[in-house]
Amino acid sequence: MRGYFVLLALSLLVWATQAEDTYSDKFDYVDVDAILANDRLREQYYKCFMETAPCMTADATFFKGNMFEAVATKCSKCTEKQKIFLDKVADWFTKNQPEKWQAFIEKSLEDAKKKAI
Repeated sequence: MRGYFVLLALSLLVWATQAEDTYSDKFDYVDVDAILANDRLREQYYKCFMETAPCMTADATFFKGNMFEAVATKCSKCTEKQKIFLDKVADWFTKNQPEKWQAFIEKSLEDAKKKAI
C-alpha cells in the first residue's frame, strides 16, 4: 500500500512539473484554419507578430508573446494543440507566402538573440 502512495505522489509530481513547462492552453480553442483562410484576419495576426500593427485580440497577444520562443525551441513548451497550430501556420506560409515566413523566421532569430544577451 505504501508503494502505491509513493507511485501516486511521483506521478502527481511529474504531472505538475510537465504542466508548468508548457504554455497556457487558454487559447487552444482558436480556429487556426479559419484565420489562415481569411486574408484580413491572417494579415492582422501576421502584423501583430511582426510588430508592425497592434494585436487586436487577447489570443493574438498571447501567441505573439510565445511565438518566437516556440519557433526557436521547436515548440518544446507547446501543448499538443499549439504544436498543430504552429505546423499549420508554417505549412501555410511556406507554401503561400514564403517571403513572409522567411521574414518571420528572421525576426524570431533576432528576438532570440536579444533575449540571450
